[in-house]
Amino acid sequence: MALDAVEAIRRLQDRSSAKRRSAAKRLRKLGDSSAGPALLEALKNEVRDSRTWETQYQMTMALGTCGSPSDLPYLRDLVLRRETLHAVHTAGGDAIVRLSSMEHSHTEAIRWCLSTGDEILVGGALQAVAMLRLALDQEIVSDILDFIEARSPQEGIYFWPAVAAAGWTGQRVRQFLTECLSSPRSDVAEAATNSLAGNYGTYRPL
Repeated sequence: MALDAVEAIRRLQDRSSAKRRSAAKRLRKLGDSSAGPALLEALKNEVRDSRTWETQYQMTMALGTCGSPSDLPYLRDLVLRRETLHAVHTAGGDAIVRLSSMEHSHTEAIRWCLSTGDEILVGGALQAVAMLRLALDQEIVSDILDFIEARSPQEGIYFWPAVAAAGWTGQRVRQFLTECLSSPRSDVAEAATNSLAGNYGTYRPL
């Protein structure tokens, strides 16, 4: 039987990392805002142990669906710490965009992620852009493509913008997607094919 929000929140304090992780995954799916404070406190404790990267990832992703914009200062500080794990950078980028979108400030959040130069963080941010199907103006799209196209086409960072571009417009977007069709990565080429047809495809981040 699936956990309800109350039981999932309780299990965030379980001694087992696997149970804490499954609780976070359940809360992420429920998107219950009442879980936000508990997730924030659980994540603050979890990041002290570098062995539990999967649990940290799921807690951060869950905070993105259950938290509030008041959690953004902590998340921004977390992803800037040298010791923060790569998985948390990905989830942090996703959560920062999701929570910022609640206040319609996702463009500023995307710009902030780009300004760090952190490819993993930017990848997470673009994952959220794609999954939320955010329609961005051409100025921020241009900033995103400047960042992406400065990297090798073989890098995975091309995937989420290729998905998100289904909701973007402009000649540069079409050119980007056309170039992605010949990507050495089949996942990027598939995403570009879908986006050129105006289809986001069906993807489910871990």
